[in-house]
Amino acid sequence: MLKKTACASAIAAALLVPLSQAQAADYQVDTEGQHAFVQFKISHLGLSYLLGSFKEFDGQFTYDADDLDASSVEFEVQVDSLDTNHAERDRHILSGDFLNASEYPTATFTSTGFETTGDNEGILTGDLTLHGETQEIEMPVTLIGEGDDPWGNYRAGFEGKTTLTLSDFGIDMSDFPEPMHELELYVTFEGIRQ
Repeated sequence: MLKKTACASAIAAALLVPLSQAQAADYQVDTEGQHAFVQFKISHLGLSYLLGSFKEFDGQFTYDADDLDASSVEFEVQVDSLDTNHAERDRHILSGDFLNASEYPTATFTSTGFETTGDNEGILTGDLTLHGETQEIEMPVTLIGEGDDPWGNYRAGFEGKTTLTLSDFGIDMSDFPEPMHELELYVTFEGIRQ
């Protein structure tokens, strides 16, 4: 769930990162070609880590190197596409004890700003809605690369990572050890210029 958000954040940030030779353009995140990932890592009882991902999501972004304020990103993740490689655990995480996917089936991210921090990197700011709660988050993002692909398209690729506090989104982790109260969200993706 936080991953989704992270994913959205990374996309938005990437769009806003200044790129040489870039022109204002709309990009569609390439989920069909499986060139995008929304993943997360969370502590398991302070003893090890649980890794997971969301398999179904969609996103698009607009990038204008000459006017970063005009750049934007939108992302939507299907919460019930959660996969931690353990069906019983997935059902528990999706239940009312945690994500409550039946009541909150999607997580969304909409960018609100971007600040450059170096060559091809910056901080993306936006509103993440998860578990029915909307919070402003920040995600450091990096442009991995951009250019023509072998099939006649132009692509740009980014990655981003941030840490989410689950209680900020109304997810009660008070019965679990402190290391489990936060989740690390990692997103990487390619967008195809439209």
